[in-house]
Amino acid sequence: MEIVTHLINDTIEFYKWTLTIADKRVEKWPLMDNPLPTLAISTSYLLFLWLGPKYMKNREPFQLRKTLIVYNFSMVFLNFFIFKELFMAARAAGYSYICQSVNYSDDPNEVRVAAALWWYFVSKGVEYLDTVFFILRKKFNQVTFLHVYHHCTMFTLWWIGIKWVAGGQSFFGAHMNAAIHVLMYLYYGLASCGPKIQKYLWWKKYLTIIQMIQFHVTIGHTALSLYVNCDFPHWMHYSLICYAITFIILFGNFYYQTYRRQQPKRETVSSKSSKSLSNGTLNGLSKATNGATASGNKEEKTQENSGRRKRKGRAKRD
Repeated sequence: MEIVTHLINDTIEFYKWTLTIADKRVEKWPLMDNPLPTLAISTSYLLFLWLGPKYMKNREPFQLRKTLIVYNFSMVFLNFFIFKELFMAARAAGYSYICQSVNYSDDPNEVRVAAALWWYFVSKGVEYLDTVFFILRKKFNQVTFLHVYHHCTMFTLWWIGIKWVAGGQSFFGAHMNAAIHVLMYLYYGLASCGPKIQKYLWWKKYLTIIQMIQFHVTIGHTALSLYVNCDFPHWMHYSLICYAITFIILFGNFYYQTYRRQQPKRETVSSKSSKSLSNGTLNGLSKATNGATASGNKEEKTQENSGRRKRKGRAKRD
């Protein structure tokens, strides 16, 4: 019992120490004073994952078409705003794409970067609604481990990012991810408009490819920062590489199961059809050949019979 008590006390003391090196600019911003509101939202999300399907079990699914259109296109604008703010503020502040340390000053451009990153963090909380809408529409097959892992960890871990490193290297992954989410929610928004638009949405699998490219770029960029010994917390760099690897594995498996695994089945079907077609052709040819041979034999027999009759008639006349 004493060991547990010491462990809890040490954890509390460590947390108090980390607060001394936290970003003072964001401590009064909404959700940033302490982690409890963020943890409460994430816990409520996980609770809904458990209770939501039970609630919808004997109910008709909600359509939510108009709601989804408004939501998805709102997310397009929000992510575009985040990308634009991060890109313009980082450019104005002279950020380096190779190595950029955090500037905790009240410089307008630095505060603008921090504010855009805060909005990025908030957007990850708003994205919990993706899962809520899936459950209310009884699309339970869409609520996969990848889906839950991605949503829950992004919102929770980015609280740490904003609390301690709201700037510097943090801008790179956030503004790249925001740009990809513009395309992603644009796809979802158009898909919500109905079958007339859905038939033109052939590029869904390329969104998954772009996301996987993003994770590889993240690993490469982070490794380069470590190589040049960038003035940014190294433990965050190593954690980010491990985190990106988990996404590569999960998204790679999703891509294989969704798009690549179906191809062998199609090839098998096509090979079977080609075999049946070739067999049919061969059988048809053999039947035709047999038919031609039979008809030829009949013609030969009739010619022989007519020849015999002519010879008998001549013999009688003689």
